[in-house]
Amino acid sequence: MIELRELRRTYRVGGQTIHALDGVDLDIGEGEFLAIMGRSGSGKSTLLNMLGCMDRPDGGTYRLDDKLVSEMDDDELSAFRNRYIGFIFQSFHLLPRLTTLENVLLPRRYHSDGHREEDVARAKDLLERVDLASRMDHKPNELSGGQRQRVAIARSLINEPRLLLADEPTGNLDSRTSDAIMDLLQELNRDGQTIVMVTHEQEIADFAKRQVDMMDGNIIRQTERGPRAAEAVHV
Repeated sequence: MIELRELRRTYRVGGQTIHALDGVDLDIGEGEFLAIMGRSGSGKSTLLNMLGCMDRPDGGTYRLDDKLVSEMDDDELSAFRNRYIGFIFQSFHLLPRLTTLENVLLPRRYHSDGHREEDVARAKDLLERVDLASRMDHKPNELSGGQRQRVAIARSLINEPRLLLADEPTGNLDSRTSDAIMDLLQELNRDGQTIVMVTHEQEIADFAKRQVDMMDGNIIRQTERGPRAAEAVHV
């Protein structure tokens, strides 16, 4: 589903050259649940931004469903991102003046078809799936942290994305709520949703099927997770 080859991203900071991605090769199959880990500055967030079409590489190629994403212009990237990719953020990014239902529907405002009756029906179905059917008319400040993250997950799914990206999705939650959110992500993955998640917590990464560890802009290790986990494969 996803193929990255020799992906590079370089920044200039205070006269110093930073190789955020230094020739990354990575394949992600349809239906995978992949966790990306690494210290601050390892390149994991840059890689997630690249997958989410929030940044473009200086070199190398990025293909998703055989579409050459790395050569798209800004307008093409924006349209591609809205149609193919869903995002879950650590800080939820809900609009405070909108209800739960309105927040879930928000991505449809930027879709060429606009709001339709079936969009509202889908949003309600998603809120029921994340156990928030009784909170559709509530504002974000009337919800707990875990409930707000569930709203964010429902919103990320409204456009039926091919790829779901989660950036530290449990970073602002307590351990019990974190486990509940990860159980929900695993359920989505079991239903076929492809998920790529960045986290710095090993206990959260353990929910994924595969773990990629990064250092200095490179993938240094890939590990299969789960009860039948294979030994780490060094690359």
